Amino acid sequence: MLNEKVAKILNSIADYLEMEDDFFRVKAYRQAAHSVEVLTTDIETIHQEGELIKLPGIGQHIAGKIEEIIEKGTADFYEKLKEKYPVNFEELRGVEGLGPKTIKLLYQELGVKNLDDLEREAKRHHIRRLKGMGDKKEKALLENIEFARKFKKRSLLGEVLPLAREVKKKIEKLSLADRVEVAGSIRRYKETVGDIDILVITSHPQEVMDYFVSLDLVGEIIVQGPAKSTVRLMGGVECDIRVFDEEVFGAALMYFTGSQELNVEMRKIAISRGMKLSEYGLFKKEDRLAGKTEREIFQALKMDYIPPELRENRGEVEASRRGDLPSLIELKDIRGDVHLHSKWSDGKTGLEEMVEGARKQGYEYLAFTEHTGSLKIANGLDEEKLMQQAREIDHLNDELDDISILKGAEVNIDLDGGLDIKDEVLQEMDVVIAAMHSGLNQGYFDLTRRIVNAMENENVDIIAHPTGRKLQKRKESEVNLNQIFEVAQQTGTLLEVNSNPLRLDLRDMNVKRALEHGCKLVINTDAHSPDQLNNIHLGVGTARRGWAQKKDVVNTLPLKGFLKALKN
Repeated sequence: MLNEKVAKILNSIADYLEMEDDFFRVKAYRQAAHSVEVLTTDIETIHQEGELIKLPGIGQHIAGKIEEIIEKGTADFYEKLKEKYPVNFEELRGVEGLGPKTIKLLYQELGVKNLDDLEREAKRHHIRRLKGMGDKKEKALLENIEFARKFKKRSLLGEVLPLAREVKKKIEKLSLADRVEVAGSIRRYKETVGDIDILVITSHPQEVMDYFVSLDLVGEIIVQGPAKSTVRLMGGVECDIRVFDEEVFGAALMYFTGSQELNVEMRKIAISRGMKLSEYGLFKKEDRLAGKTEREIFQALKMDYIPPELRENRGEVEASRRGDLPSLIELKDIRGDVHLHSKWSDGKTGLEEMVEGARKQGYEYLAFTEHTGSLKIANGLDEEKLMQQAREIDHLNDELDDISILKGAEVNIDLDGGLDIKDEVLQEMDVVIAAMHSGLNQGYFDLTRRIVNAMENENVDIIAHPTGRKLQKRKESEVNLNQIFEVAQQTGTLLEVNSNPLRLDLRDMNVKRALEHGCKLVINTDAHSPDQLNNIHLGVGTARRGWAQKKDVVNTLPLKGFLKALKN
C-alpha cells in the first residue's frame, strides 16, 4: 500500500507540474512514479537501506520527496501545489477531454474545483466562451460528466483485486482463520466494483475482527462487531469482513458473491422445490440440506455448478438446469501473449526484459507489436524501424530454445480506414494488429467502416480493443458490432479481449455476442512493461464472463496452431 501511495503522490505532482508546463519535471516525476509502481519490494525497506537513488529515474531530489512521503505521509512540495491549485484532480481527470491544462484554465477562469462546479458552468454555457473550447466541446463535456458520475463510486477491478488479495493473504497468516475467501463482484470478475467482501471461517471471531481492523492497510474503522466489521482502506475502498461457521460457509459464499439477480432466481428455484435458500443454507422446513459448499447446494437443487463469472442471470440458470453450461477457458490455457510493446515504441523496457517476463508466465511464444507510423504520441515506428526491430528479434530467436518471439506491429487505422504501414512491410510480419487510436468521435457509420476496411486487408490478423473504450474515462465508440462480428467471421480476423485494466475490451457481453457470430478471440495484455503481463487474468476473467471456452481463443493453441489460425 505504501508503494501505491508514493506512486500516486508522485503522479499527482506530475499533474500539477503539467499545469505549469514544466514538462522536464513532469517526465521525471512520471518516470519515478512508474519505478515505484513496478517494485516488488516495499519502498520503505529500500529507503531504510539507503538505496532509493538506485531505482531507475530517481535522483537525489525526488528521493528526498519520497523520504518525506514515507516519514510523514506527504511532501511539502506536494502540499504547496495543492494550495496553489485546490482542485479535485482525481474527480476531474475522470471526465474524458479534461487534461491538466484544461483543468487549470477552468479553475483560473471559472473557479472550477470539482465535478459539480464543472457541470454548473457547462449548463450555464460559460465554458464555451473560454479560449479553445466552444459549444461542441461544452456539449461533449456535459455528456462525459454524466458518464463520469455513473462510475464515481466504483473502482476498477484491476485496482481493487490486488488489494483484496493482499487483505486475504494477511488474514490467512492468522492461525485462527481456517479459510478466507474474497466474494462479491470481485469474485465474479466484474470490471468495476463498489467494495471488498471477505468471508472467513473461524471459531474465534472476536480475535479475527480485532486483527482485521488493526491491519496497516486500514485507514478508518467504520463498524466493528463480533460477526461483521467494515473499514475504509488507505486507498479509500471500503472492505467488509464477515465470519461464518464451516457448516454454512458455502451458502454464505454463494449469497455474498451474488449477483443479486442470480440470488433471486436461486431462491425461486428452492421455493419451487419446497425449500428455502439463504446465506445460512438450503433448508427443508427446519432441516439444513446443504450449506457447507456451493456445489452441494447446486446439486441439491438439481443444477450444475455455475462458475462465479457467469452469475449474472443472463441465461446461466437455464443452462445449468439443462446441463448445458460451457466449459470456460482457464488462465492455465493461455500459451502466449501477442500484443506487447517495448522501448522501440512506448514501452518501458527492452525486448529481453519482456521476453523474460513472458518466460515467467510459462509462455511458449510472444509477439512484439509496436505502435507504428502516424501514432507519434506513442513513438510510432516507420517501415525502416519495424524491419530493424525484426532483425533484432531474429537475432534473439537464434539465442533462445524455450520460447519463440514473433515479429509484429500494431498499425493505426486512419480516418479513412487505411493503415499507416505499407502492405509489403506488413507481409513480413508474423502478427499484424490493427486498432483505432484517433478520430474516435467520428460517427457510427464512419467508425464501423474504418474497422471493416481494416479487417478486409489480408495482412490484418487482429483488431485490438475493438470499441476503444477506457473504463471511467471514455465510453465505447458507437459502432455496428453486429456488422463487425459478421465481417470478422467472414475474413478470419481475430477480435481481441484486451486485458489492460482500463480497457477490458471486448467487454463481457460483447465477447458473448462475438462468439454467437462464430468469431474467434485472442486474449492479450497490451503490456508496456513486464509486470503488466500479469494482467492476463483480467482478460481471461472477462472472456469467462462472456462464456468463452478454450476452443474460442486462439492463443490457447501451441505456436504452430496459433500461426495457422492467422490469416496469412
